[in-house]
Amino acid sequence: MTKNINVHPPRGPSDHSVRDQIVDAATEHFGHFGYEKTTVSELAKSIGFSKSYIYKFFDSKQAIGEVICANRLAMIMEIVNSAIADAPSASEKLRRLFRALTEAGSDLFFHDRKLYDIAAVAARDKWPSAEAYEKRLRLLVEHIIVEGRQAGEFERKTPLDEAAHALYLVMRPYISPIQLQHNLDTAPAAATLLSSLILRSLSP
Repeated sequence: MTKNINVHPPRGPSDHSVRDQIVDAATEHFGHFGYEKTTVSELAKSIGFSKSYIYKFFDSKQAIGEVICANRLAMIMEIVNSAIADAPSASEKLRRLFRALTEAGSDLFFHDRKLYDIAAVAARDKWPSAEAYEKRLRLLVEHIIVEGRQAGEFERKTPLDEAAHALYLVMRPYISPIQLQHNLDTAPAAATLLSSLILRSLSP
């Protein structure tokens, strides 16, 4: 699959409106038929545009998928940020982070399966939107560890990058769209049990 996701820059309000229209229609179409089974020609026909007209705004089907994927991942980050915003401690932030991620991923799988598949393709093929999302999660984990260390909740001996990476690897089977679909049955319990295990390992 091509990784060329460059999009033509908007040339005015009308162009912006058309781009949004294409993305909205593609979200609905991919959500019904699936991303990998849909061609740009089929998408264009469903919208009522020509294929060449869509290519004026997006260089490829992946470029459209990138926008949809980025939108969905941004929604998950909003859920996460809201969940941890008023947490009274770094420990509680980690618990809420793990729970919010597993719940949001499971909800997307069960209620928007075809769109979940776009996120899985993005993770599998390392789309920029998926890579950026993973980087944001890793940084968030690192910041929570730093906060916990400053508050005396977490140990300070383990190098920060090592601790953050290890914690992320423990969480990954339940937050990566590629792996979560195989772990849905155990995700709720994992969010609780693994969080407790992680916190015990981080204690001073």
